Amino acid sequence: MKLSEVLVRPVLSEKINKQTEKMNRYAFIVGRKANKIEIKKAVESFYGVQVIDVNTAVMPGKAKSRNTKAGVVTGRKPAKKKAYVTIAEGESIDLYGTV
Repeated sequence: MKLSEVLVRPVLSEKINKQTEKMNRYAFIVGRKANKIEIKKAVESFYGVQVIDVNTAVMPGKAKSRNTKAGVVTGRKPAKKKAYVTIAEGESIDLYGTV
């Protein structure tokens, strides 16, 4: 798997921001077939930081439905995989860039 396919996007939420401040931990949505070693290499090469620990979690797809004029429309949200990456003390990742 190519390193560009491993990291899909970072997760930006209040819960992750608190973990970033307290434990120097960041979260990313990653490819479903990516393993911990590939995730570690991708984060280290893209952001130039030293990764201490990688934890992964597979989030299953959910069934969703909504009411429309034509009736009830049902569908599924895709499953995804999250990676929680802990980096070395004193290092940081600038996810917001120049917003």
